[in-house]
Amino acid sequence: MKRFLLIVLLLPLSIFSQVETQKKLPDPYATKPVSNYSNVIGWEDGQTPKAPAGFNVTKYADGFQNPRWMYVTPNGDVLVAESNSNYSILKQIGATIIGAGGSNNLAKSADVITLLRDTDNDGMPDLRQTLLTKEDGLNQPFGMLVIDNWLYVANTDAILRYPYVPGQTKISAKGKKIADLPAGKVNQHWTRNILANADNSKIYIAVGSGDNIGEKGMEHELLKANILVMDPDGSGLKVYATGLRNPVGMDWEPTTQILWTTVNERDGLGDNLVPDYLTSVQEGGFYGWPYMYWGNHLDPRVPIPPNIKLQQPIVPEVDLGSHTASLGLLFYTADAFPQKYRNGAFVVQHGSWNRDILSGYKVVYVPFKNGEPAGKPEDFLTGFIVDPQKDEVRGRPVGAALLPDGSMLITDDTTNHIWRIAYTAE
Repeated sequence: MKRFLLIVLLLPLSIFSQVETQKKLPDPYATKPVSNYSNVIGWEDGQTPKAPAGFNVTKYADGFQNPRWMYVTPNGDVLVAESNSNYSILKQIGATIIGAGGSNNLAKSADVITLLRDTDNDGMPDLRQTLLTKEDGLNQPFGMLVIDNWLYVANTDAILRYPYVPGQTKISAKGKKIADLPAGKVNQHWTRNILANADNSKIYIAVGSGDNIGEKGMEHELLKANILVMDPDGSGLKVYATGLRNPVGMDWEPTTQILWTTVNERDGLGDNLVPDYLTSVQEGGFYGWPYMYWGNHLDPRVPIPPNIKLQQPIVPEVDLGSHTASLGLLFYTADAFPQKYRNGAFVVQHGSWNRDILSGYKVVYVPFKNGEPAGKPEDFLTGFIVDPQKDEVRGRPVGAALLPDGSMLITDDTTNHIWRIAYTAE
């Protein structure tokens, strides 16, 4: 085990050549870092987020306990992971004092997976059932996945596997832990997303850093800030890519079948540093955290250890804006939306807290052509920010899922909503 951890630590430590990246970024501390938490005021009756002309936004479901992530099963059921940060009483008090209580749900993680089913194909669920709970082994569940007759659930500290037949509405069989995941006391970025490859021979696991820049000690960051990969039985766990501060969304670009991820970059360097990003993921690739960002831009707070030369960091493809908290990722592979959206990427932005003027709090669309980004992100689902001058928002979007009819679902965790976006224009 010790040998394995040593290998993990040394993965990004190879020859590093100083190469200037093309992107011009502000200097660190060009603006003073701030804590500016939004105040979530919720949605009034009849209010919805705003989509482009021709699209219809409706409330798909509500009444959850912090719905973070979704997964659509092979038979079309929607699984919703209801989970949250587990704030201690002391941290709850501290969060309330600094204003974070108005932006985040401070309740303990519900640790529930809820099943929604649309039995009459009218675009709305008419069956709702609790599939799994804390008593079934859930511990801050997030990513979900069905392979054969197994349901995989990514807890913050482990991958569990449950016997499952698509269509069943309750799992009574006990799940089995097939792999441990790094968590521990320093676990700020607790979400663990999972994704299978095309033939279901590998499972990819997105694991965020324990802290912002490893300031509480890199010993707490073993196996973190990485994308891991393993076999479906839990064996062969290894690092796939490193230096990704907080990767959350993962999806396969549909024309090339290359893995892409959304990454939340570091805080504390000013309003416009560091850009969150959308990037392809290269096996063995190093993306800079904690020492560098956006290529070889050095973080002045994180000295490179002596006698170590770092592998040249990979430069991300798409700038998603600083502090946007870009979480969800969905390549649109259906045909219900207009042609311009086919095979492009939707990115869900939970929204800023470390910026003077709010950023994020929306869903953006990134056009793709021939497997590569073909334009800057453009607003798609907005209306979450009420008044930037007052820091008021109606909700905070998190995850995205594609329904069998080609419509798209978006979770809104702080207000406990799920929104459905459908194209209705003739």
